[in-house]
Amino acid sequence: MYELMGKTILVTGASSGFGEALARMCAREGARLVLCARRIERLNRLAEELRAAHQTEVLPIFLDVSDRTAVGTALGNLPEPFSSVDVLVNNAGLALDLAPLQEGDPQDWERMLRTNVEGMLWVTRAIVPGMLERGRGDIVNICSTAGHEAYPGAAVYCASKHAVDALTKGLRMDLVATPLRVHQISPAAAETEFSFIRFKGDRERADKVYQGMQPLRAEDVAEAILWAIARPSHVQIGDIVLYPTCQASATLVHRQTLSQQPPDGVWPLPES
Repeated sequence: MYELMGKTILVTGASSGFGEALARMCAREGARLVLCARRIERLNRLAEELRAAHQTEVLPIFLDVSDRTAVGTALGNLPEPFSSVDVLVNNAGLALDLAPLQEGDPQDWERMLRTNVEGMLWVTRAIVPGMLERGRGDIVNICSTAGHEAYPGAAVYCASKHAVDALTKGLRMDLVATPLRVHQISPAAAETEFSFIRFKGDRERADKVYQGMQPLRAEDVAEAILWAIARPSHVQIGDIVLYPTCQASATLVHRQTLSQQPPDGVWPLPES
């Protein structure tokens, strides 16, 4: 039990992956939700489902976090009772392609930097002043193991996540004399739509990323977020780095051989 009843939680990138899993968990705990994403149809369906299943208040918002003006308009005018945000989860982010830097697409670079870095800045700037006025609040930034080490073909993505790590530390320093807390969660390989988006809809290539291994699930990361914000008020979480048991670094993953896989090719997931 995370005692979220009556709290308002704002999640970016909430239409899938970590954001969707977190929204479901928070709804079960009685939180009021502000869910932001670009895929508004998905977001609306999720909001309807959560309202029906948990009788919770949900506000879905179409939002491209990389658009500073749109962020200011949408989040600067949240209606009651959603305007007093208790928890901000900066989850929106993406990787694109795995090309060497010298062969990379500058448009991919711009999109990653605008979403992963600028988007987090615009949303944080819109929400944190209100938290300061109210004297309470948690900010959770979703980083990555790519924010702690680089790997081939992902220089710009890794740079964007290193920036998230630096901005998280800097924000924590700027807020050190306040009651606000700044947490960071850094997942390694997690099976969401991350690779599908990275490879621009190439399902076969995306599936190969997780072949022969049991990656993290979106729920594993969502659970870590909830655990962080449920700590006593004198405790903040500098960083939780999450690896699947079969992974030791960005490039070191133990994969089972085909002969060791079950006949249907599906590895059992642990109990939720």
